Amino acid sequence: MSAQSLYSPQSAPGAPSGEKRARRRKSLGVGGAFVVVFSLLLIAVVLLGRMPGFIGAGIAVALPWLGFVVALLVIFAFTLRRKWWLVIAPVVVWALAVSPAVTWIPEAAGDIDPATDLVFASQNVEAGSGTADVSARTLAEHGADVIALTELDADSRALAVDALEDSHPYSYLVGTVGLWSTVPIVDAYPLELGLGWKRALNAELETDAGLVSVYVVHAASFRPGEQADRDGMLAALGEEIAADETDRVVALGDFNAATTDPALAPVRAHLVEAKQAVPGISFTWPASFPVARIDHIFERGLASRGGEAFLAGESDHLAVLAVLSLVERD
Repeated sequence: MSAQSLYSPQSAPGAPSGEKRARRRKSLGVGGAFVVVFSLLLIAVVLLGRMPGFIGAGIAVALPWLGFVVALLVIFAFTLRRKWWLVIAPVVVWALAVSPAVTWIPEAAGDIDPATDLVFASQNVEAGSGTADVSARTLAEHGADVIALTELDADSRALAVDALEDSHPYSYLVGTVGLWSTVPIVDAYPLELGLGWKRALNAELETDAGLVSVYVVHAASFRPGEQADRDGMLAALGEEIAADETDRVVALGDFNAATTDPALAPVRAHLVEAKQAVPGISFTWPASFPVARIDHIFERGLASRGGEAFLAGESDHLAVLAVLSLVERD
């Protein structure tokens, strides 16, 4: 027997045939190629989410749900021996992109200290729902000191005023938005934000710790190819906040934009989203089966102590609430 036959892989005991090895290499190669191609597509989609306009806004809404696609890709990659490293890049890119929308605070507020904490709440009450009073009372029952209601029409405005006149004696309403407070409002004025009509306001609240500047926003609707008004409003709001010299600032309402929407970048450049008490993302719309968080509470100069999203009235938006401390806490 020749040396060549002794060391030939085909003659080694128990060795797979050349045909089997070729078939296995081909199978692993196809699977690996699928993972690579799909990973590149996923990365491309996530990066397109940074593009202003309809594409970026749509991807921002879908971004959290892409986590299921990422999970399936990871599972598939792990079924391929020594191929798991192929999914590191898409997992990291997706996680970094979605992280601003994850607002969970592990140690949420315990007892609220009335001397140092303010509870902010907001809801789009849906004009025509007929339950603005129910929404207003529900937010008050949840302990909200500062209540912002948006999409107010004449009827819902009257209902909300009647519901809150005793519990929240300070108020300012303009256009489709309203602000009610248990602490004094010392100054307030409407904001057009480039629309030519009023869907926002700014008010200063007087607290023992100093002034808090509050912006209430009802952003223009987001429709495919017709989001210019919304984008312009949010850009103008960002300019207002950038020029605001108040140490403590809160912006809340219906922004009609997911947290990672590029249109919100001018606001997020100066404010951060208040933390929630539940893990993950508290979606707010539609109320029947929430798939996107378009109602927000942003802040600067306050300590976030947790919050939640919950049903109030029969609006198509959930309400959002945040406990914000006026002082740093240990």
